[in-house]
Amino acid sequence: MTAVPTALSASAAHIARRRLRARRRVAAYTLALIVTLSGLVVASLAIGSRPLAPTDVLTALLSTTRDTAGVIVHELRLPRTLTALLAGSCLGVAGLLIQAVTRNPLADPGLLGVNAGAALGVVVAIAFFGVGTAGGYVWFAFAGAAGAASLVTAAARPGRRGGTVGLILAGVALSACLGAVVRIITLADDDTFESFRFWAVGSFERRDPDVAAQLLPFAVVGVVIAVLVSRGVDHLQLGSDLARAMGVSPAVVIVAAGTAITLLCATATSAAGPLAFIGLLVAHAVRGVVGTDLRASLPIAALAGAALTLASDVVGRAIALPGEVEAGIVAAFLGAPLLLWLVVRRSS
Repeated sequence: MTAVPTALSASAAHIARRRLRARRRVAAYTLALIVTLSGLVVASLAIGSRPLAPTDVLTALLSTTRDTAGVIVHELRLPRTLTALLAGSCLGVAGLLIQAVTRNPLADPGLLGVNAGAALGVVVAIAFFGVGTAGGYVWFAFAGAAGAASLVTAAARPGRRGGTVGLILAGVALSACLGAVVRIITLADDDTFESFRFWAVGSFERRDPDVAAQLLPFAVVGVVIAVLVSRGVDHLQLGSDLARAMGVSPAVVIVAAGTAITLLCATATSAAGPLAFIGLLVAHAVRGVVGTDLRASLPIAALAGAALTLASDVVGRAIALPGEVEAGIVAAFLGAPLLLWLVVRRSS
């Protein structure tokens, strides 16, 4: 009679040890990402057409005087650094969430038509309203991105079985349609094309100081919804029938997750333009080191997305001084080999 309680105790002790190791692993990765991110922030404030020493950066940050270093740090590099951190965090969380909801390892934050909708908003702002600055067309991009994602979510009919498949198909169809409209407008107007192509490549150059502050509330709401819906998404990955048996409504979870993804992707795309591979790569990397527990993975995804995005911006400035290579191009060059390495490593 004592064998069964002994076996149960051993099993419970084994589960407790596994959970403790998992918590320690998450804490270790979180600390490593925080240290890496701190170094990248200093590098982002120091590297540019006029390099600054780290001591000069710290002095400028702590000083209220606006000498040359102070102007460079506070008015030029700090806004783009904060914008990169915001956009990267949003893409990391959105990438992890959309892959969990769709159960598709190839799902990308742009899958809901967000990138295409934002592109259409920017083209409309440039072609029909004469807007030519990032701070001016950020709201056009946000409206286009949010509108496109809302149409995709509504068209997918998440209350039906297989709603995630409909989500993917609707996103692909709408992206193709909006992309065609964007090409028609840009090909018909050379000035619009010249202005649009700098946004379309993905860049943090000449970002207004208030862009990140304007978009921060939407990012916060998106992250909060992602955290609240994370447990339901974990249950949904077990299957719709089992999720219902556990008291989870698949339709509510998909709509809530779609809302979070919409807000996060719209924020990131509005701030920087389309950034390839960030959300896709972060989702694969985080799941590989943390596992499938979405709630435990979200903070690491936010830190990893911010680090990868800021690293792309810093590398783009460092390799082309006194000019720069746009962060979107660098992210594609860094993201594609890293993603291929992760896939090969997992398959082996």
